[in-house]
Amino acid sequence: MSSPPAPATCPRCGAAASGRFCAACGAALEGASCPACAAPLTAGARFCHRCGAPAGARAAPDRGLAVALPWAVAGIALVALISLVVGQRFGSRVNPASETAQAPGVSPSVGGMPRAPDISQMTPAQRAERLFDRIMAESQAGNVENVRTFMPMAIAAYEMLAPLDLDQRYDLGRIGEVGGDTTLARAQADTILRERPTHLLGLILAAKVARLEGDAARARAFDARLIAAETTERAAGLGEYLLHKPDIDAAISAARSPSKPK
Repeated sequence: MSSPPAPATCPRCGAAASGRFCAACGAALEGASCPACAAPLTAGARFCHRCGAPAGARAAPDRGLAVALPWAVAGIALVALISLVVGQRFGSRVNPASETAQAPGVSPSVGGMPRAPDISQMTPAQRAERLFDRIMAESQAGNVENVRTFMPMAIAAYEMLAPLDLDQRYDLGRIGEVGGDTTLARAQADTILRERPTHLLGLILAAKVARLEGDAARARAFDARLIAAETTERAAGLGEYLLHKPDIDAAISAARSPSKPK
């Protein structure tokens, strides 16, 4: 009699998993569908990109109003919470000059009180980008607790965008890196490099993860690949290279001067 197949590995947490959802973290496994709206789920997702339901939630017997109403309320609450977060975001990723008249981290005010932007007019991608920018600003300021506070919300926002493009995967990986989730960061770097092995941001993210994990040799190998790919990749003129030019410039400078801290 043949032995049963080995359990799959959860793409989110790496635990052994079987069925449609990971018992350890609740992430969707291959072939899973949303228990609330039946939309197909991306392997590793913890939330449905269509309705926002948790991937491992139990389905209610009735998919009518009794199911729709709680998620509508949850969606409204998420939008309200995001509005509080992005209200203090500084600069636009595509047009930073539009907000230079105000101090960094402060929204336009009415009567001296901060006013949150109207996120109802933003696309889901724009909301995710605002959260990414806020987390990066908090990280640069050394506000570790704020990074951890905003991180789950940002991850959920990116999961709702699935499938992610390479720029969004880099953003999500950086969120994992500054938040101490090396599993999340490594998964994004690996995915980027599977699709484009010479992608500068994928190589940068992979090197950062290797250093966080204490693997200096692997980090140096990614640095070498980064330097070798620079000329060709810059010539490709990818949009994400323009958005993250400071990251690329700093990483290449550090890779060429291994004595400097990364």
